[in-house]
Amino acid sequence: MEISWYGLACFRLRTRGLTIITDPFDPKFGWELPKLRGEVATISHDAPGHNCLAALRKPDHVFAGPGEYEVNGVFITGVPTYHKGEVGQRERNTAFVFEYPDITICHLGDMGVLPAREQVELLSGADVLLLPVGGGAALDAAKAVEIVTELEPSIVVPMHYALPGLHLDLDPVEKFLKEMGVPRPEPIPVLKTLRSELGSEETRVILLEPQRA
Repeated sequence: MEISWYGLACFRLRTRGLTIITDPFDPKFGWELPKLRGEVATISHDAPGHNCLAALRKPDHVFAGPGEYEVNGVFITGVPTYHKGEVGQRERNTAFVFEYPDITICHLGDMGVLPAREQVELLSGADVLLLPVGGGAALDAAKAVEIVTELEPSIVVPMHYALPGLHLDLDPVEKFLKEMGVPRPEPIPVLKTLRSELGSEETRVILLEPQRA
C-alpha cells in the first residue's frame, strides 16, 4: 500500500490491484491538484473542498454516500456521519473504510461532529486513520484526539490543516501534535506499509508531505 497526500482531505491510496482517490478539491482554495487517475473516487461531503471530480481523470466508480461496495477485491464501507451544525440542521458527511486484503484504512472526510457509539463501531479496527485536525468546520485538535482514543488505529495521518497558500482558515498541525503529546515527526513523501509491518506498538502519528501539481 502506498498512501500519498495532496492537501486537505485528498489522498491517493494505491496498490497493485486498485487506486482510490479521496475528496478531490476545487483549485479556488489556492492549490491545484495534479490530474490524478484512480479506478475509484470517494466524496465525503458535497462541498467544493471535497467533491471536485473535474480535477481528476474520470474514475470508473464514484462513491459519495453511505453503503457497502466492492471493487477488485477491496471492500469499501461508507459510514454516515456529520459535518457540522446544530442538531437537526447538520450537514451530512460520509466516512469511508477501505478493507484491502493486507491493510484497512479509514478516511473520516470532512467530519466535524464526534461519532456516536454505533458509528465508532463501524469505524474501529482500521490500521491507518486519515484524520482531519485543523478545525474550522471539521474536527479541531481536541476532538481529533478523542477520536484517536476511541478508534485506536496503529497509524494516524493528520489531514485538513493549514498549509502555505491554502485559502482556508485552519489551525496548523502543531496544535494537534501538542494535544497528542508527541513531538513533530519528520514528514515523508509517501507512506508505504502493510498490516504485517505495523507491529503492536502504540499509535504512531505520521506526517505526509503534500504533493503539488
